Amino acid sequence: MPYIVGLTGGIGSGKSAVADLLAAQGAAIVDTDAIAHELTGPGGAAIPEVREAFGDACIAPDGAMDRRKVRGLVFADPAARKRLEALLHPLIRAESERRIAASTGAAPYAVHVVPLLIESKDYRSRVDRVLVVDCAEAVQVERVKQRSGLAGDEVRRIIAAQAPRAARLAAADDVVDNSGPISTLGAQVEALHARYLALAGKGR
Repeated sequence: MPYIVGLTGGIGSGKSAVADLLAAQGAAIVDTDAIAHELTGPGGAAIPEVREAFGDACIAPDGAMDRRKVRGLVFADPAARKRLEALLHPLIRAESERRIAASTGAAPYAVHVVPLLIESKDYRSRVDRVLVVDCAEAVQVERVKQRSGLAGDEVRRIIAAQAPRAARLAAADDVVDNSGPISTLGAQVEALHARYLALAGKGR
């Protein structure tokens, strides 16, 4: 298996931007959100189980999971959230492990993007290092409102359902400050890339 960096952060923190910059440096990116979208997209492997667990009303006309409806269900009902997680998490983990293993030799290290990494009890056994993308909650709320059209209260509910900012920072081996414009990320990511190359035994 390659050296694995676990990349996490709250919604709207900028995980994808940091992952894209690390990918440009040559890292292999395995993103659990992307895998989840594939599994719950039209014809996705999880669709039959989603239909059975939540009914036809939670399947969109194109055959994908209706994410807005399911999001409303799981935030209103903790039991529904646990049911969805029990359905999706094993599939996501298996596919993540397959893609990480496949990156061996093709990239100097792998970046495993997991929004709920800190919430996972065994996260330290899954990654070699934890990288947290951090910004203030007010910044998160504005970014998510702009990109998704969600109301501020709904965004704050999503944030409240995730690990507290302090808990993520306490778990971090490395932190990227993404409070400002995206142009401030480049130098931070280049320094991290050099560090990860050295840790993976592939320093130049």
